[in-house]
Amino acid sequence: MQTLRSRIGRVVTAAALAVAGGMLAVPVAAQAEESALFEFTDQQQRDTFVIKLTNPDRIAEARRILSGEEQRRTHVMGRFIKRPADYNPRWGFQYDPDTIQFFEVAIEVCDSSIQYLEDHLDEAGGAFLPGYFWCPWASKLTREIK
Repeated sequence: MQTLRSRIGRVVTAAALAVAGGMLAVPVAAQAEESALFEFTDQQQRDTFVIKLTNPDRIAEARRILSGEEQRRTHVMGRFIKRPADYNPRWGFQYDPDTIQFFEVAIEVCDSSIQYLEDHLDEAGGAFLPGYFWCPWASKLTREIK
């Protein structure tokens, strides 16, 4: 009888902890991390590319760029991932949101147009755009996508 009560007690305790843990998790899940989508263009403004920013500082920085307040560090850089993003389906790659930054000048080895990267995606990550780092020199934010 004692072992049956112990087992029932453990089950009840585990269930209570699971419910309590689930209740504690609700506010955390409800606090969805803010994200924002921005579009940029490159050479001759032929192509556009959408980036997702999740860092509040980067989001604020992008908005300062669009407002004209920031005029020096205005180009987009970061590491890319060889898979499309649902918010940018035209292209077979996306920026890793955690790596996106803005720059004024960068080394040539990471420069490429959007279309050139798409056309040579299978070569990217080696001698072409080593480390999957992409910094299109002609990149220019054009708008925030609401």
